[in-house]
Amino acid sequence: MADGIVDLSTTGSSGPLGPPASGGAAAHSIDLVKTYGKGAAEVAALAGVTVSFEAARFTAVMGPSGSGKSTLMHCMAGLDAPNSGRTYVGEQDLAKLDDRGLTQLRRDRIGFVFQAFNLVPTLTAAENITLPMDLARRRVDRDWFEYLVGELGIADWLSQRPSELSGGQQQRTACARALLSRPGLVFADEPTGNLDSNASAETLAFLRLSVSELGQTVVMVTHDSLAATFADRVVFMADGRLVAELASPTAGSVLAQMRELRH
Repeated sequence: MADGIVDLSTTGSSGPLGPPASGGAAAHSIDLVKTYGKGAAEVAALAGVTVSFEAARFTAVMGPSGSGKSTLMHCMAGLDAPNSGRTYVGEQDLAKLDDRGLTQLRRDRIGFVFQAFNLVPTLTAAENITLPMDLARRRVDRDWFEYLVGELGIADWLSQRPSELSGGQQQRTACARALLSRPGLVFADEPTGNLDSNASAETLAFLRLSVSELGQTVVMVTHDSLAATFADRVVFMADGRLVAELASPTAGSVLAQMRELRH
């Protein structure tokens, strides 16, 4: 076990102190189970995951392909429903929300950044940024809009469509869209997966700033050990379970733990 790593594999997925308290957590789950298929073809994507994501902190979720990283994020964001267990955003139990309630929660309290950017090709960058607010018929805070596009360095591209932007420019546009509603919680699923090293660093630096300066909570699924060093904490998954976590990660400590998971 690498220095600084807390081994959760022998203490249960909640770690040595038991299930997390909701106080101070932007989101947490209790004994989350998610399976796909039936009978002999059934696969447990999540096998009883209890985890807490502290408010105003940056957490990276890592593990081998198929370990359950994205499934965990989707369940905790209300994009997918678990077979059993509980998921909370703040004090809100997602199981108690109907489809309309989930839609409102995702719109008002959660921001999303995806690997594929998910921009609408026929809209300009500015229109893509404001699209969720426009669909919800909510007024856009123009001062906040100007602050975001200024911090992300995209003010000169707002009239361009996605096809006219580089991958990094598209991802920064997606970041602005994710933060425009001032969500307390941002889920990022492999946000640098389609970017070169410079664009990756710019995107990660902004996610880091959104935590350190803006007080957001960021949960990022990534396979990139360098990306994980931007986080305050890394949790590691294998076979649908939380198996270790690391505070104040370095590239070396993350790589050491990932090597251990592959053996």
